[in-house]
Amino acid sequence: MDDPVGATSVHLVCGIWGTLAVGIFGKGFSFVTQLIGVLSVVGFTVVFSLVFGYLIKLTMGLRVSEEEEEEGLDLGEHGMTAYNKQ
Repeated sequence: MDDPVGATSVHLVCGIWGTLAVGIFGKGFSFVTQLIGVLSVVGFTVVFSLVFGYLIKLTMGLRVSEEEEEEGLDLGEHGMTAYNKQ
């Protein structure tokens, strides 16, 4: 998977840290409870992603053809090139 804007580090890593920080620094909050919540979301996300990724792979595929990959997805998806080829 491509992450050109850094969404994984912002949403995943910082989201986990923020959730756990509530358990560490917040009064009346348990670190263990926050950790269970994080692990629950991680578990659900992994299972959901694997199941739907497999279903997409079976139905329409996850990859483009070698020709389309070589031409560039800008042309294949949008009908135009993003960069001048020399």
